[in-house]
Amino acid sequence: MLSSITQFTEILEYMTSNELSSAETAVTDTRKRHLRDLRISVTDRCNFRCTYCMPKSVYDRDFKFLERTQLLSFDEINRLVGIFKDHGVEKVRITGGGEPLLRKQLEKLLHMISVSHQLDLTLTTNATLLKQKAAMLLDAGLKRITVSLDSLDEHTFQMMNDMKVPVAKVLEGIEEADRVGFRPIKINMVVKRGVNDQHVIEMARYFKGTGHIVRFIEFMDVGSTNGWQMSHVVPSKELVGQINQVFPIEPVEPNYIGEVAERWKYSDGSGEVGFISSVTQAFCASCTRARLSAEGSIYTCLFATKGTDLRMLLRTGASDSTISNVISNLWRTRTDNYSEIRTAGTASLRKIEMSYIGG
Repeated sequence: MLSSITQFTEILEYMTSNELSSAETAVTDTRKRHLRDLRISVTDRCNFRCTYCMPKSVYDRDFKFLERTQLLSFDEINRLVGIFKDHGVEKVRITGGGEPLLRKQLEKLLHMISVSHQLDLTLTTNATLLKQKAAMLLDAGLKRITVSLDSLDEHTFQMMNDMKVPVAKVLEGIEEADRVGFRPIKINMVVKRGVNDQHVIEMARYFKGTGHIVRFIEFMDVGSTNGWQMSHVVPSKELVGQINQVFPIEPVEPNYIGEVAERWKYSDGSGEVGFISSVTQAFCASCTRARLSAEGSIYTCLFATKGTDLRMLLRTGASDSTISNVISNLWRTRTDNYSEIRTAGTASLRKIEMSYIGG
């Protein structure tokens, strides 16, 4: 509690020592990057124990997850979304440090955001609960879904999720989401050399022609518990070459400035794939994302070492204007460029875990 009070005091001192920005004004950081995307983690709990995110060696039965009272309420989240919208946010992605669909009655939050703010509202999920919830999510106002799926090979997938969850459960969730009207669905595959890189072609083949988009993601050094090494990274250029040999592909222009995935389409017109290359082809220069943790801290980089506590402001009576000024000043002084300067030294920094901040 003392550390939270200290941080709250520092925030107020910071505000009074800097020129306060006005609300309802788009902001840019020190590199002229706008604030366009807000990723919101709604829980730190997950029903997977993926080795690159929440390894069992750390997140075991004795691990203490956040208490319910520590999580931002739906009203608090919705209030913050409105403030972020005033500063230029156009897209909100609901994530979990863990699995967002574990947050009870999540559809209520989606409905609140959809009705109140009319933003591009998306969600990332492991899809294990999607079969039961897809229709409710659509009715609540969710626009798009991204599913994490690291292999179609049963042994490899269960080894990576480390909870004996079968591939079929994820595929059933994708099929149901497609049936109720989510299209296209994006499928994210984190590729780790020597673990699942041999299944890349199989993944491309399975979803080719379905209307869904597979995105291959370089294994990143998020947090400090996933044992990241550069030797585990399969560069996107290598994956492009592998896929092109089997299914000819050609590059496509991005949908918008700051899109993280490099787009490629199949030459036969049967769809597209994407590549997210945050290790070998850093996109810091166009990053427009802020991340809100489940307990209300804001982070201006996926590889951050610390955040700024907004929950304290919410729960001590701060006005929207006060919170707006904190967010504005935080973004205006943003200098983040971790992926551009990544070295062996920076990779070993004690960074916020993905299971806390979300992907």
